Amino acid sequence: MGASHTYKLAGVMGWPVSHSRSPVIHNHWIAHHGLKGAYVLLPVQPENLEQALRALPVLGFAGCNLTIPHKVDALRLVDRVDLLAQRIGAVNTIVVEPDQSLTGRNTDAYGFIESLRDAMPQWRADAGPAVVMGAGGAARAVIVSLIDQGAREIRLTNRSWAKAHDMAQEFGPPIRAIPWEDRHDALQGAALLVNTTNQGMQGEAALDLHLDLLPSDALVSDIIYVPMETPLMIAARQRGNATVNGLGMLLNQARPAFEAWFGVCPGITPELLHQVRGTF
Repeated sequence: MGASHTYKLAGVMGWPVSHSRSPVIHNHWIAHHGLKGAYVLLPVQPENLEQALRALPVLGFAGCNLTIPHKVDALRLVDRVDLLAQRIGAVNTIVVEPDQSLTGRNTDAYGFIESLRDAMPQWRADAGPAVVMGAGGAARAVIVSLIDQGAREIRLTNRSWAKAHDMAQEFGPPIRAIPWEDRHDALQGAALLVNTTNQGMQGEAALDLHLDLLPSDALVSDIIYVPMETPLMIAARQRGNATVNGLGMLLNQARPAFEAWFGVCPGITPELLHQVRGTF
């Protein structure tokens, strides 16, 4: 049971946002811990982001999550940004402080690493090269998390060579940019493959990647969770690779955010997994 009798609000702010499974997750935890509060959808157009963020304290919100397209723009709109979010260059969690100021955090990096450990408890970032597909905001969180966990080599490839090259220059070693045409060969000797692109998402074409050179003991992570199993994951599983989809990252990134707002660190239970999977 929660210790506080104060009714607290939180939510997820994005445009669009109706597809989000976050309300299912957070409202399950609120009920499970006997807390007084609710987690709601906050559809906010980009031009209204600053006004919406500043309304959070006035409306009694403890904070909110941010999703596309607000994660980068929020950096300049909050009162402070923690060091990890600064390094990643994106904010996915807003905390309303006791003085009504806004702090921007990023829990995506934590969520990604925990999802890997849930899938393969013995996983280590320094076990071998990691290959990261894509150079957008999600890739930034993945790369920072791998660096912080001790990765010695990260091969980054993206359709736009300039974006991959610039990101490699920004973060420095152990990042190495790989031309998109060399993406298949980049899998040789890899211990981890991560897809951060939208390829394979429902309504999108499958990721164009041949897995022939990928070692059979490599872990394959796709941060997509709709569908639960992308063509990449199906192909990897069929050849014997361990796989993890984006649902684990979604669930794990939600845990520290919930704790910041409600003062309780929630767990990922079979009941929660059953409830979330039932929404697909």
